[in-house]
Amino acid sequence: MARFFVDELPAEGSRYTLSGENAEHARVLRLRPGEAVTLCDGRGTDCPCAVEEGLTLRAGAWAPCAAEPRVRVSLWIAFPKADKAEHVIQKAVELGAAEIVLFPSRYCVSRPEGKALDKKLERWQKIARAAAEQSRRGVIPPVRAVDACAEALREAARAELPVLFYENESGYSLHDALAELGGLRSGAPDASGGRSMTAPTVSLMTGAEGGFSEEEIEKARLAGMKICTLGPRILRCETAPLAGLAAVMFALGEI
Repeated sequence: MARFFVDELPAEGSRYTLSGENAEHARVLRLRPGEAVTLCDGRGTDCPCAVEEGLTLRAGAWAPCAAEPRVRVSLWIAFPKADKAEHVIQKAVELGAAEIVLFPSRYCVSRPEGKALDKKLERWQKIARAAAEQSRRGVIPPVRAVDACAEALREAARAELPVLFYENESGYSLHDALAELGGLRSGAPDASGGRSMTAPTVSLMTGAEGGFSEEEIEKARLAGMKICTLGPRILRCETAPLAGLAAVMFALGEI
């Protein structure tokens, strides 16, 4: 079923005409009268529609997007070389990441700045949008960058489960970290005295081709990050974030 992100959803029973990039996409798809499509506001609400004629749709009743995860996972990746970031962003959106943040670290070879970074961010956001449409997401995850590793650590550490994957860690695993999150969630009372039903927040941080320096790892510990192993095998910088994200989604019932 075709999916289109729009600024505002039409009222139930009203007509809506696709325009701009959505219209171009619809022409490529050669939509036929009676065919079902979905409009999404990019904030988690879907509007099922039926094609009336050409680019004109008839709107149905709004509903929450069933594809959005119940856990909010932010992916923090040190700038990789070449076009590796494009692959990670596309697959991370498909797997359910809530946002993707890039940052410089000591061993980064690529350090885009200024107009070069702005151009990359624009392209990366388009990749995220296309991946969200393809995977039937209800939200287009934002792709952004921060100026320094220290800033990334401060922000990432605010999550309930802030994880940094480090190849030289061996005693503390992602399984251990998720067990802590489970205990934290089960013990958090809500305003009525019951258990909190708010979505848990997780941040996953990975390094560039050279990993992290020992100094960066120490700063991460001081910031509150949990330093975890992803197993005895060394994963490439474009593999580690996706492996960690998939593992978290599986453990929390999203896969």
